[in-house]
Amino acid sequence: MSPVFAPVRRRLHLAIWIALLAAALAPASVLAAQHLGDRALHEGDRGHDVRVLQDFLTRAGYATPIAGVFGPQTLRNVKRFQRAQHLGVDGVVGAGTAKALRIATARRAAAKQRAADPGAGPSQHMGDRTLRKGMRGHDVRVLQDYLTRAGIATPVDGVFGPGTKANVKRFQRANGLTADGIVGPSTVQILRRIGEVGSAGDSGDASPAPIGHARLRADGTAVAPADAPAAIKGVIAAGNRIATKPYVYGGGHGTWNDNGYDCSGSVSYALHGGSLINTQLDSTGFESYGSRGRGRWITIYANAGHAYMVVAGLRFDTSGASPSRWQSDMRSGDGYVVRHPSGL
Repeated sequence: MSPVFAPVRRRLHLAIWIALLAAALAPASVLAAQHLGDRALHEGDRGHDVRVLQDFLTRAGYATPIAGVFGPQTLRNVKRFQRAQHLGVDGVVGAGTAKALRIATARRAAAKQRAADPGAGPSQHMGDRTLRKGMRGHDVRVLQDYLTRAGIATPVDGVFGPGTKANVKRFQRANGLTADGIVGPSTVQILRRIGEVGSAGDSGDASPAPIGHARLRADGTAVAPADAPAAIKGVIAAGNRIATKPYVYGGGHGTWNDNGYDCSGSVSYALHGGSLINTQLDSTGFESYGSRGRGRWITIYANAGHAYMVVAGLRFDTSGASPSRWQSDMRSGDGYVVRHPSGL
């Protein structure tokens, strides 16, 4: 080698070793932090947990671009939130601010759901409350299913609308009851006696699923299509096990069997049931899962703030669950990355 190039080569080797050393000594907290609260966040920080912070600020009413960089606007909004929550206003997101953000966003989401669905109630079983026009909920779905079993075809959508009221009146008239369209104990008793299939529970449902498309039962569980691959049947069976479990932020990420599940925890659990995933992913993780685009059997929709999926034509989603995550109505996929398990 020419002596002219030897110093250049030595300087190049030195630069490479310095770069490798810098990467090795990077703070572990920056590299490992995945969830909001794993570390205290300051202006200038970057990472997935910063994106989650920005999403939570937005959901709490403080619109913040989700860029993954803790810049001046994020700092201003953190201070605004801290001030509104009577926290120390230092712009640092520690455990206290992270917890307050989770509580604030959960309350805001619950308030929005109540405003959007004022007729919904906590009732789980038909007969727990008197049903009338304008009400919504799982027990309304069961009522509609029982009317159909009794020979009066009624769409099962969980909304006690004019069509359901008219069919209740038809049923009442045919069975010698006062035809007022109100479902009280007497109407429930006769409905159950006539419409019961199999067991005495709300979930008695012996009819087969159609080919290629899952069917939603009145109890909120799903029936896998007869021609579905084993993996899809496993996903649906797992989804049924947690279909009505409560929403818990972070639920399902520390353990497969949890008291409640958040959006990505729910999707992870169901996919695990079909042996399609072996570790829990958060919503951002699902943005790179599997293959691009819609799948034949499963399509996953994910962004920084939410994840849900469509399995054999049924939506599995914590958003809109009433009370089941399985839903027959679809939602817009705008703003989501669309993925699917490879081959499905």
